[in-house]
Amino acid sequence: MADQLYLSLWFPNFRFDSLPAALVSVLRQFALVSGEKRVAAVSVYPISFTESPVYQRIYVNDDRSQSTEDSIIENAVADATEQLHDDMAYEFEMKWNLWRPEHAAVSEEVALDTVWKPQPSTVRIIGFGPQFDQASYEQNGHIRIDFGLDTPWILDELDELDENSDEEDERGAEQAEEARKHIQQNVEMLLAFTLSVEKNSGISSRLLWTESGEPLAEKLIARLQRLN
Repeated sequence: MADQLYLSLWFPNFRFDSLPAALVSVLRQFALVSGEKRVAAVSVYPISFTESPVYQRIYVNDDRSQSTEDSIIENAVADATEQLHDDMAYEFEMKWNLWRPEHAAVSEEVALDTVWKPQPSTVRIIGFGPQFDQASYEQNGHIRIDFGLDTPWILDELDELDENSDEEDERGAEQAEEARKHIQQNVEMLLAFTLSVEKNSGISSRLLWTESGEPLAEKLIARLQRLN
């Protein structure tokens, strides 16, 4: 079953007024790994995520935009955190391309085949005020990265690949090998970002975790073993 994937970050001797600089650092590490150097959207939530945002902006970072200066990481963070409040959370959306499967009909005579393509995925990087959601930063981290569902790294819904990957089914084996390759590429991006943050953002600790509490490493190993 698909599960939400998070990375929580804690900083040593953390002061709330240093949150903008910490956010800029983490967003930069994500940009280095993803190749996407612009913020896609910003939301600022008061008190808890059940409240409506007090600040929200969606950036247009394509040919329709006359200028993308506002979506530069440093500018987007500065605008959103111009007035820091300790009961607010500051959320920044960025994009990266992850390999995902989709089905395409090869011909009327040929059964549906699996086609893998890199597709944009949203990542939310959130900085927490110390009083937001009853000091939830103690569990969530000073900054939390929400990767969305873990399917690009686990792909629990594609168990049929295992059934088709025996040695007597050449096409099934090819599909399983392609799936394994692209899952590994997704995993490498995830690990590259995590290690880059650990090395360059001055954190004291980090935790990669899922909403269900199931250990991610065990799920990754189990999936890769089944696809091999």
